[in-house]
Amino acid sequence: MDRRHFLQSTAALTFATATHSAAHAQPSNEGLSGKEGLTEQLNPTIQDARNVATAILKPSEKELQHGLELHADSLVFDTYGFSPRAAIDGDKLKTLVEAGASQIEIKDRREQMSMTRYVTDPIEQAEYLAAWRASGVTCVFQNAGEEGQDPLRLIKRLSNFTFATDMLKDYVAKAALPDDIVAAKEEGRHCLYFTGNGVPLTQQWVSVEDELRYLQVYFQLGIRMMHLTYQRRNMIGDGSGEPANAGLSDFGRAVIREMNRVGVIPDCAHSGWQTSLEAAQLSEKPLVASHSTCGGIYPHIRSKPDEVIKAIADTGGLIGICCIPRYLRGKGDITALLDHIDYAVKLVGVEHVGIGTDVSYSSQQSSAENKKVPSQGKKRDDFRSLWPNDDYKTTSEMVRSIAWTNWPLFTVGLVQRGYSDDDIRKLIGGNMLRVCQESLQLT
Repeated sequence: MDRRHFLQSTAALTFATATHSAAHAQPSNEGLSGKEGLTEQLNPTIQDARNVATAILKPSEKELQHGLELHADSLVFDTYGFSPRAAIDGDKLKTLVEAGASQIEIKDRREQMSMTRYVTDPIEQAEYLAAWRASGVTCVFQNAGEEGQDPLRLIKRLSNFTFATDMLKDYVAKAALPDDIVAAKEEGRHCLYFTGNGVPLTQQWVSVEDELRYLQVYFQLGIRMMHLTYQRRNMIGDGSGEPANAGLSDFGRAVIREMNRVGVIPDCAHSGWQTSLEAAQLSEKPLVASHSTCGGIYPHIRSKPDEVIKAIADTGGLIGICCIPRYLRGKGDITALLDHIDYAVKLVGVEHVGIGTDVSYSSQQSSAENKKVPSQGKKRDDFRSLWPNDDYKTTSEMVRSIAWTNWPLFTVGLVQRGYSDDDIRKLIGGNMLRVCQESLQLT
């Protein structure tokens, strides 16, 4: 079945089907838009998260209605995140495990299912679109590259999201230019702008130019932002998890210059503090920490200290505040998110702050499908992470209050904090759009 006939046959489907229990029954998406789309016919998972955040914020009716209207009218751009994730097909993955498939094969198939199954499964597609509608998000700077430098490794997620946006472009399209994001908002659609969790390198080390030649290739494939490092040290610089905090290498300086030339935004979200500082001092175009927090509130390794945030702002870039309680600390909930936004705005101005959630909505069917897959036993910790241990306890209430579908309440919270409408528009999308416009290079 081609894409057009598939979409025509599934567009009118309601969420409820005879094969799903009443607990998962979901209402239709059809005809809902604007503020109504943010608040009506929410499924139980989305409504529960909405209730938790509302109870914490306790907005007045005037604040709530104004915030929802402003959110619905604004271009909302998540500075780093994930579009809603589908449930895997547990039976198919179970078959793979029982056939003795490698961990890499199973991991790749699991990712492919969660990133694309909403294209072909009507139930997953309906839930996918419902989450987009409830969030009111126009565009997500979508992680479309696995953590690392190998070009073949980096292309896997990119292929998944290219396929998904090709097939569902009437609803959620790939944005190649900032103008595509603006058009999506004007036309009532959504879009993904692609970022990657690494700079593609040949790892042959013949010459600097040879190592960097795939940066242009990935730009042409749609990647518009790249992580310099991911937690650990690489040939570009030290990641946020490295205690040495050594900064950029000579090669890393060449990477920044090439990213500026090509038009790829350098992202230091997972870079060490010194690497982030030196990258900002060197970059001639905006640099971002797309999903981070303010070290002045709590100095987690994934935060940025004041000096680094100021250097990022000096490039014309921004810091995106993320929705991870462990990094936010304090109450770890939606109030903590707003506290970090307030801190960054006071430090560098409203033009250099955004929200990069670093979280996603997962299908209500995910838990049941995951339970079908046999355990593969104990696995070693991923080298890319190796987090330092701490005793911080994350609660369900924290997580639900800053769920991805609670984006409208982030706006309501900013209204409560006294921000003007114009400043809120900058914080929830305008600043990231500006950075994209200033960074793009097509010559």
